[in-house]
Amino acid sequence: MAPRAFWKGYLKLSLVTCRVSMTPAVSESAKVRFHNLNRKTHNRVMSQYVDAVSGEAVDDEDQVKGYPKGENEYVLFEDEEIEDVGLESTRTIDIETFVPVESIGWIWYDRPHYLAPDDEVSAEAFAVIREAMAKTGTAGIARLVMYRRERAVLLVPKENGIVVWTLRYGDEVREAGDYFGNIERDKPSSQHLSMMKKLIEERTAHWKPSMADDPVQDRLLDIIAARKKGKKVKKPAEPKPEQPSNVIDIMSALKKSLAAERKSSR
Repeated sequence: MAPRAFWKGYLKLSLVTCRVSMTPAVSESAKVRFHNLNRKTHNRVMSQYVDAVSGEAVDDEDQVKGYPKGENEYVLFEDEEIEDVGLESTRTIDIETFVPVESIGWIWYDRPHYLAPDDEVSAEAFAVIREAMAKTGTAGIARLVMYRRERAVLLVPKENGIVVWTLRYGDEVREAGDYFGNIERDKPSSQHLSMMKKLIEERTAHWKPSMADDPVQDRLLDIIAARKKGKKVKKPAEPKPEQPSNVIDIMSALKKSLAAERKSSR
């Protein structure tokens, strides 16, 4: 059963408009979560905001956003004022421009959401926009208020729907050249390169969701199940760290790696 939509509004391209609904494409509901408890009483430990000077608790209605303008001086904003700034893009995804899908690097992608027509009347207009993007290999860029902030979003056609990616803000993405610029672009030998390609081919497989499983989560669930039954769980032995060699022999390492891969595949 599909989860309920967390956002409903309109998808607009020039004079073409249709009703749509959006749902986060990822979920964290299956994660193991813990409560903070008082070790002595096992009662929940609650957190609350307190005044930094008086130390007294501050009620929700007495809390306000503040932007620092000097020492101990702030420009105050109510939540409604911040929301009103992006009011026009609160309920409408107005596609402003299109870009080639491959022109946006993965580092700009933030959170994915599934977008679908909200009723039968909107299905045709939605399909026209989706198919046109798919045929031209483009993605749409719009602005939308999400998670209490206006964000740039990228609309990418996928199967019968559209994936809406929130994009990272420009000041969040660091220039790769600042970190990779001093790395010399060494040209490896053709023999080394050929052997490395073979090693990659040995490990190449079709993508499947199980490749992104969380072994720590699985282990925690096993421990929780065992403790519910009153069983003791042995602590796993810590693996011994490998001692790196002072001399790196790439050819020897590649040969051993290929031999190991072929042996394991057999």
